[in-house]
Amino acid sequence: MKTVLQILVLALLLVSCKQNSSSEDNSASSQPNFVFLFADDQTYESIAALGFDEVHTPNLDRLVKNGTSFSHAYNMGGWNGAICVASRAMIISGTSVWNAQKKSRLWAEGDSIALEQTWGKLLEKEGYKTFMTGKWHVEAEADYVFQTAQHVRPGMPGDRRNELGAAIKKWREESGDMKDWNDYMPSGYGRPTGPEDTDWSPTDTLMGGFWEGGKHWSEVVKDDALQYIESATKGNSPFFMYLAFNATHDPRQAPQRFLDMYPLENIRVPENFLPQYPYKDSIGNEPSLRDEALAPYPRTEYAVKVHRQEYYALLSHMDEQIGKILDRLEAEGALENTYVFFGADHGLSVGHHGLIGKQSLFDHSIRIPLMVMGPGIPKGEVRHQDVYLQDIMATTLELAEIEKPEYVQFNSFHDIIDGTRSQSHYNGIYGAYMNLQRMIRKDGFKLLVYPKIKKVLLFDLQNDPKEMNDLSETLEYASKVESLFSDLIELQKEMDDPLSLKELYDEVIQK
Repeated sequence: MKTVLQILVLALLLVSCKQNSSSEDNSASSQPNFVFLFADDQTYESIAALGFDEVHTPNLDRLVKNGTSFSHAYNMGGWNGAICVASRAMIISGTSVWNAQKKSRLWAEGDSIALEQTWGKLLEKEGYKTFMTGKWHVEAEADYVFQTAQHVRPGMPGDRRNELGAAIKKWREESGDMKDWNDYMPSGYGRPTGPEDTDWSPTDTLMGGFWEGGKHWSEVVKDDALQYIESATKGNSPFFMYLAFNATHDPRQAPQRFLDMYPLENIRVPENFLPQYPYKDSIGNEPSLRDEALAPYPRTEYAVKVHRQEYYALLSHMDEQIGKILDRLEAEGALENTYVFFGADHGLSVGHHGLIGKQSLFDHSIRIPLMVMGPGIPKGEVRHQDVYLQDIMATTLELAEIEKPEYVQFNSFHDIIDGTRSQSHYNGIYGAYMNLQRMIRKDGFKLLVYPKIKKVLLFDLQNDPKEMNDLSETLEYASKVESLFSDLIELQKEMDDPLSLKELYDEVIQK
């Protein structure tokens, strides 16, 4: 006959076994974690392991070597000069550019249905703990889309548009001559005019910008991420981390040791460098556009080298922070069940085609680095199919075994990674900037359309990857212009594009 104590001990053992069994079941069926590392203004030509030997990116190289990279990943463009706004609205909504613009309006109005359809909310509903830190620049409230949001940053550090606007107004009133433009630019703009121009320093912590608050913003993102990883890995729920750096956006500020990595004499000027782009005003890239006001007019090789030097320094500083995040994930044993995605909201010109910003549809401004590392992801491989940055959202849903909602227009690229799909999910890559530019990239060619001046450009990207030789007026390529223009109009319909190009198409074809 068992004593009361023996019965209690037996009962406790049964409860313990049941809990252990339940814990094992949960562990065996647990969903993967997701870490999204998000850069700003980072062009595809910026990862050493992908062949761009001018940069120093040992930790982004880790993602390349331990995961799969996409050589042709794109952003669709934007509806205003802040391309990041559209890019980020697209990735959290899963909708294409013009529909994301509509979503943004709904978010601004506090529309609960639209807010519940965001990336963070979709994962939260399936049991994910969600976290973000860094750049947001989206109409929806970050602390609604994510359960935890820290150091939510604006579009750029140290926004000085009012100061720039006043300087431009003064220039127009007093001169209006482009030869005087550089004389009116405030500190940090229209620079450097030459080696003697030392009015602004990217390493001076008194300049504000990334230094505002006492610690570089890239380091703040890293610190927030490390703290969250420590707590998230102790829980039983899967987690989603949205880590959005303001780097490599201007003002391109980094500690001196990163600037020292890039001696000016080693910086190369882009092959397609121009003193100024001939169509700049007609495509919305006029000198008064904030991004374009950063460097002097006309562009000089010296100024472009300095901007690229500072761009690379900020990139390498961010890369170091990413390395520390990866190290912590590894130390906590989280990488075994975590997919790490890296992407950028869009690219940047930094001297290509006489441009400095990202408000064009050339590859340097719409094509980005994109890498994925995680369970079952092939290591050290590169996929060349066309994808969009925003496919990352749909890919996480598939990996989490969450049914993709009908309103999500982008596609998971997991089938491309695992080799079960050989073609892109898209019949051409679409691009748009306001009502001033349209683009289609398909079958190795790109057609650019500038509606304001009724101009089309055609590039053979296989033989002319720097987009320097316009073939649109060449007779043998007339049929290619016609077919691509026709395909572009079809893509416009798919994207709910409000701009009609039919009249211009008829004019071009009649020529």
